[in-house]
Amino acid sequence: MERISRMVSERPVVIFSESSCPMCYSIKSLFTEFGVNPAVYELDEILRGREIEQALARLGCTPTAPTVFIGGQLVGGESEVMSLHLQGSLKPMLKRAGALWV
Repeated sequence: MERISRMVSERPVVIFSESSCPMCYSIKSLFTEFGVNPAVYELDEILRGREIEQALARLGCTPTAPTVFIGGQLVGGESEVMSLHLQGSLKPMLKRAGALWV
């Protein structure tokens, strides 16, 4: 948990992903289209990725990828991010976190 806290505090937007996950791809693409440059950690490619995945599961993230943090706060997975986007709440959240300027 401490490692996750450190990782998510380093950037306004952090995505824990898996390289072959289509939902992860759609979330990463959404942020890229907004002009956001998230820190992306591919759990299936990084050292100790399995440990991070287990810690995310303990936080209640199921499935564990994608998991999105904005401004150091857990937002959730694909459905939570897409719900925020459809409600018009995602861009203001990104602005408050300093990840989006326009």
